[in-house]
Amino acid sequence: MIKYNLNCKKCKHSFDSWFASSLEFEKLKKKGFLTCIKCNSKKVVKSLMAPKIASKKNYITGVNDNSKIKEIYKKVKEYQGFIRKNFKYVGKNFAYEARSIHFENKKNNKGIYGTATSDEINELHEEGIKTEIIPWIKDKSN
Repeated sequence: MIKYNLNCKKCKHSFDSWFASSLEFEKLKKKGFLTCIKCNSKKVVKSLMAPKIASKKNYITGVNDNSKIKEIYKKVKEYQGFIRKNFKYVGKNFAYEARSIHFENKKNNKGIYGTATSDEINELHEEGIKTEIIPWIKDKSN
């Protein structure tokens, strides 16, 4: 795993993101899957970062990136459980359902979650429909 500091050329927002490798970053960028978490622009570039070198102290105390990754993984799984319990899954119909709720003033007991392309998310934002992008980890059991 590698962590990059990313910068959006459009809104100048800076944020961090994890990738399996530098090659994986390049693949995702080339396919247009990298977007700014603030404005959804695809004009995202990585900035220079200092490498993290393991110190003797980290080795002795057992603190390493693996424990942090596991902690993040656990927290994301907790959020997923909360979302599954409290929101309605609409799958690939997310953009359609979001518009229906917004424009037809549908009042549901539950919010919705599902999948949408970055273009659909951008269109929803342009229409004044607020959405959030949440990292999603697929269950290994499926």
